[in-house]
Amino acid sequence: MPVYFNPSFMKKISLTLALLAGLTGAARAQRSDVSLGLKAGASYSAFTGKQAYNPEYIFGFHIGAFANIGLSDLFAFQPEILYSQKGSNPNLVDFKTRLNYVDLPLAFHVNANGLFFEAGPQVGLLLAAQDKAGNVSVDRKNRYNTFDLGYLAGLGYQRKTGPGIGLRYNGGFTNLEKPSTIGSVTVQNNVRNGVFQLYLTYSFNGR
Repeated sequence: MPVYFNPSFMKKISLTLALLAGLTGAARAQRSDVSLGLKAGASYSAFTGKQAYNPEYIFGFHIGAFANIGLSDLFAFQPEILYSQKGSNPNLVDFKTRLNYVDLPLAFHVNANGLFFEAGPQVGLLLAAQDKAGNVSVDRKNRYNTFDLGYLAGLGYQRKTGPGIGLRYNGGFTNLEKPSTIGSVTVQNNVRNGVFQLYLTYSFNGR
């Protein structure tokens, strides 16, 4: 039995194979421009807002991981997951409020040969909150909102592979404390997080 080839069908097959080859090449190129990394550093935080009562900064730390996704030679997107200590000292001797979060920063980078400037939103999930006076700690988690919506801005030096360094500020959009009701009056204190972060990074699996 003779076999007949449909030129139109063969053309469709060729176009399909060419499209698959193009998508495969694009996927490989995209993967090669993604690097994973670890970061850790010191935090310097205080409460901000009208009802922050003249706060003083306290030290803490943050640690976590990130994925740097190159969008072009100039721009990159870097989602992160961090364990972060925040808090404040309300200008009292040997007293501080400590808040522990899992933060999810979504940083957009503008790159220039390793030097970067960054900005973006951030969501925090409160894990624990304590007031500490001397050696006595009191659980205050019920006083604070579980989610903290904020922003980040910073700069640093980071390649697709190897070590890096950065300085970032985290500010809060939402109030930390839950509203309280006294009789028929509801009071919402204007108190937000403000954190400086100095950190080191190490990137790997990049091109």
